[in-house]
Amino acid sequence: MLSDSPIAAIIPVNDMSRAKRFYSETLGLPLTRESAEDTRYECGGTTIGLYETPYGGQAGHTLASWKVADLDAEMTELRSKGVTFEEYDLPGIKTVDGVVESDTMRGAWFKDSEGNILCVVEELAS
Repeated sequence: MLSDSPIAAIIPVNDMSRAKRFYSETLGLPLTRESAEDTRYECGGTTIGLYETPYGGQAGHTLASWKVADLDAEMTELRSKGVTFEEYDLPGIKTVDGVVESDTMRGAWFKDSEGNILCVVEELAS
């Protein structure tokens, strides 16, 4: 059953070398597999896979999201590595200093080296 199976985010990238530097150095993810057709990183028991394509960075939506215990600490760490958080003013989503808040969560979005949208989310106790 799918409900018992691990899931992986598969992210398109334009430049594999540049993307590997971003995911390894900027995000600090351990590279767990690398071949001509398969590049993988491990994250909390799940996997992010990268593949090279001219269509990398074209999605206008979030491709992967990390659940974090302390959003502010994660944002500070990422900012120290040059990550810039996106600002949104959309129906139902308005960020302030990169953060959107609701009754159940706080979240922030940023782009990888290829322009793909990634997210960090802190779930709030209800």
